[in-house]
Amino acid sequence: MTVDSRALRDRFPRVAISHEWLTIPGGSEKVVLQLLELFPEAEIYTSVYDPEPWPPAIRQARVHTSFLDRLPGARRHYPRLLPLMNRAFESFDLEGYDLVISSNHACAKNVITRPGTLHVCYCHTPMRYAWDPSFLAGEQMGRVERVVLPLLLGRLRRQDVAASARPHVYVANSRHVAGRIRTHYHRDAHVIHPPVDVAPLLEVRRREDDYYLFLGRLVPYKRPELAVAACARLGRRLKVVGEGRAAERLAEAAGPGTEFLGWLDDTALREELAGARALLFPGEEDFGMVPVEAQAAGVPVIAYGVGGARDSVEDGVSGVLYDDPGVDGLCKAIERFEGLEFDEAKLRERATAFAPERFRHELEGLLLGLANGRAT
Repeated sequence: MTVDSRALRDRFPRVAISHEWLTIPGGSEKVVLQLLELFPEAEIYTSVYDPEPWPPAIRQARVHTSFLDRLPGARRHYPRLLPLMNRAFESFDLEGYDLVISSNHACAKNVITRPGTLHVCYCHTPMRYAWDPSFLAGEQMGRVERVVLPLLLGRLRRQDVAASARPHVYVANSRHVAGRIRTHYHRDAHVIHPPVDVAPLLEVRRREDDYYLFLGRLVPYKRPELAVAACARLGRRLKVVGEGRAAERLAEAAGPGTEFLGWLDDTALREELAGARALLFPGEEDFGMVPVEAQAAGVPVIAYGVGGARDSVEDGVSGVLYDDPGVDGLCKAIERFEGLEFDEAKLRERATAFAPERFRHELEGLLLGLANGRAT
């Protein structure tokens, strides 16, 4: 699959990308990198920018920051600035652009475009802080924060709904997120799954071992405690890869067969993937790139069957999906998994459907269709 972007660039010579913040690399930034593949001359607008961790494609781009970037400590404590993000994105001057693509999970879509500018929102999710109470479940907050939080969330929801009318077109990263957009914004959305760099993982050579793997940030909404508790109950080995504020509590609850490996570089991570029986994915994600990466390495996935995992994991073919969100549900899913057999070649083949080339091809087709009046 190839993408010839000449027609796209001819139609949209001046492009702006609006992105929440550029501080720590993650899945949403992989979308930004692919947008720059399509539009190398695009300019980026973001609330806060730390140039240090980014590849040349971003460091060499023209990056415009908001007034928040000038605040002391903003690059470390940017989540605390969320109440000011709406004002920050509304302050950008987007005069003269033919196309604005907002990469949004909070306020990036809130930019104000000029007449004649097409605004396409690639929505990772409507603002989960505002709309999903479970997203903050398990977070440690003081009494004052718990009193103030409902008032703040109410304000964020009102701002989010008001700004939801600004994009002309929504693109969701999963069917699950498209449903959220319909529920909260009353807008329809095209679905284009995000780009996953599967090529290096397709080369991982599998080896026989008996441990399960949890891979991701150790934060409450990813539910790492369920993986730890289930493996402790069943007496299964578990390796936990990742860092985060829940690490200490997890270590206290872990069974004797659980190892905490912390952050791993790509080489070490691939070595751990090579020997894993399966990836445990007990949280609800908007899409979730980790299950796709595991499948690319030939590793089946045991996933809570809500959210984006339903787009990437096929029950009985590339893993097991389960409905009970608690420890009991994950334990039963592990036991069911152990009675099944999986075809490594089929796992890897499924993963290739999420490669970056596919993302660029589908987005290019949508944008050209919009330019020619064929897509709405």
